[in-house]
Amino acid sequence: MTFVFLIPAVAGAICKFIVLPSTMATSGSISLLCLLVVLCFSSSPAMAQPLYQVCDNTGNYTANSTYKSNLDLLLSSLASNGSLSGFYNGTAGQSPDQVSGIILCRGDVATADCSSCLATAGQVLLQLCPNKRGATVWYDDCLVRYSNNQSFFSSTDNSPMAYLVNEKDIPEVSRFDKLVSELMSGIADQAAASNGSSKKFATGTMSNFTSEVPIIYGLVQCTPDLSRSRCRQCLQKLFDVIPNLFEGKQGARAVGVRCNMRYEVYSFYQSTPTLILTAPPASGGSGGSGKKKKNSTGTILAIVIPVATAVLLISIVCICFWRRKSAKKPSYETDPEKITSVESLLFDLSTLRIATCNFSDENKLGEGGFGAVYKGLLPDGREIAVKKLLASEQGLGELKNELVLVAKLQHRNLVRLLGVCFEEEKMLVYEYVPNGSLDKLMFDAEKRERLHWGTRYKIIGGIARGLLYLHEESQHKIIHRDLKASNVLLDSDMSPKITDFGLAKLFGGDQTQGTTSRIVGTFGYMAPEYAMHGHFSAKSDVFSFGVLVLEILTGRKNTGSYDSANSEDLLSYAWERWTAGRGFEILDPVLGIQFPSSDVLKCIKVGLLCVQENPVDRPKMSTVNVMLNSDSVSLPAPSRPAFCVGKSSMDPNSNKSILGTKNQTTQSVTMSPNEVSISELEPR
Repeated sequence: MTFVFLIPAVAGAICKFIVLPSTMATSGSISLLCLLVVLCFSSSPAMAQPLYQVCDNTGNYTANSTYKSNLDLLLSSLASNGSLSGFYNGTAGQSPDQVSGIILCRGDVATADCSSCLATAGQVLLQLCPNKRGATVWYDDCLVRYSNNQSFFSSTDNSPMAYLVNEKDIPEVSRFDKLVSELMSGIADQAAASNGSSKKFATGTMSNFTSEVPIIYGLVQCTPDLSRSRCRQCLQKLFDVIPNLFEGKQGARAVGVRCNMRYEVYSFYQSTPTLILTAPPASGGSGGSGKKKKNSTGTILAIVIPVATAVLLISIVCICFWRRKSAKKPSYETDPEKITSVESLLFDLSTLRIATCNFSDENKLGEGGFGAVYKGLLPDGREIAVKKLLASEQGLGELKNELVLVAKLQHRNLVRLLGVCFEEEKMLVYEYVPNGSLDKLMFDAEKRERLHWGTRYKIIGGIARGLLYLHEESQHKIIHRDLKASNVLLDSDMSPKITDFGLAKLFGGDQTQGTTSRIVGTFGYMAPEYAMHGHFSAKSDVFSFGVLVLEILTGRKNTGSYDSANSEDLLSYAWERWTAGRGFEILDPVLGIQFPSSDVLKCIKVGLLCVQENPVDRPKMSTVNVMLNSDSVSLPAPSRPAFCVGKSSMDPNSNKSILGTKNQTTQSVTMSPNEVSISELEPR
């Protein structure tokens, strides 16, 4: 990937384009990343030289092809039909040679000027992007975009886009930025409020800045087909990066496919301002030397973002973005009762790219069979975890329906699903949980010392309450099918939150069990009936819970291997010592001797009850919660765990292990080691 810095300057000079590598990221709380300054002496006639253009990397067409004929027809139609209203989109031809396009003229441009700009843009675009099946070009007066992908009609994605800056400095930087923010926010509200087929366009002025720079001018515009909220969100995203990226500059512009904005210290539009504001007097004088209103000799810097990624700018500004916690809160629905469709959960891909610094490795929290997870920060200051999902055979409609149900789940011991994104790949957006996953602490020799007995007991109880909610208390019965230490996250108070339940199996009505030929989950945590035969139920989760309880008590991983005479697996380790009356020996040595023996014995017994081979013998999670929270309940004696391979269960003359108490030969099941899950993309 590359950055292309386009710097047109004074008339009569020569313009140079310099392509630079996109390795311009730094770390730390840097308020402004340095933008490389390239010497350039340029220019050409206004209509012959666009602000910038982007040629899509979606393929080429050949001369005299059907696609070329459709493209010529479309460009002619866009110019003729769009000049009157200033906005138009249309399609020509049939798939696979169908081509779609959109045009937008600036809201204050006369019909004749709009028509002339569109005609020129269409001709120039064919020359600048020869034989490309998609391209975009911007002029001061108009935008023209065409593509072989019609999805951008319904998309609110503002890419491709570019930021341009007036390179001259401004006095009283903090006051200037504050006034610009107030002005642009006001005219954005006006533009977004335009109803029906009206142009979503507004201009304004802010007077009384300084004696030498008396007025600040602003302009915003959205495509008329955007709703009021979508228009305002689109503009806000442009505003969010301007103060950090171009702090203290006399003017800046951001142009995209769906919305654009510009402010300067000189008048650059033709219409009468729709909003006129007056700044309060400065407290300390004008300060500094003023700047002339005109900048005909001023240099303009344009950062060009390729359409295929629309993220090159993000790699520059993402670090600055982390500091912006005061921006307006997005309209993503947070009240579970009001979530009625997946549309209320949708996140824009551009939002997630900015939030995660373009899914940088520095923000990667982990990776498993499901895909990778990245930490992010939304404009309103909320921290999120974005999970990219691997490909799936499940239909998008079915996935959307089940995600809506999952998003309604709310429990203090469940990680909240905040939203989804389907624009390029399927992604889930969760709340961010700061202390990471339980396995990272529990199986680390130094970090596990933080897990004293009180914390471990709280974690066991919290996981039990979360499973009870999924199994019995939520609107829909949900079987997790992949409960393990890495799927339990710890919040700032070290309280547990179960994650990945959004990919669980939802049961409806009176359904209590099911069968699948697609075994998903993690070897070592799987119940025998599920691992061997694909039978799953709430009791499958109970088995996984029992394994997890024993891991928390012992600080040992279950080995994930049950057929080695030379290794003692976790269940055998716990069972042999329990039956020998030496249950306390299984405790993690870092716990020392300061713990309530009754609670410890209760937890060991609950863990062993949950890993019994016969699902009927395992307690329900409601019973488990009663056992953990009551000192008066009598617990039954557990039977031998499933997969138990102790000294008394191995035939020294055979290499085959005995599963449970029945002499069953092990079956071959494709499973993963503990670190990686075999997961489906679909909610399972």
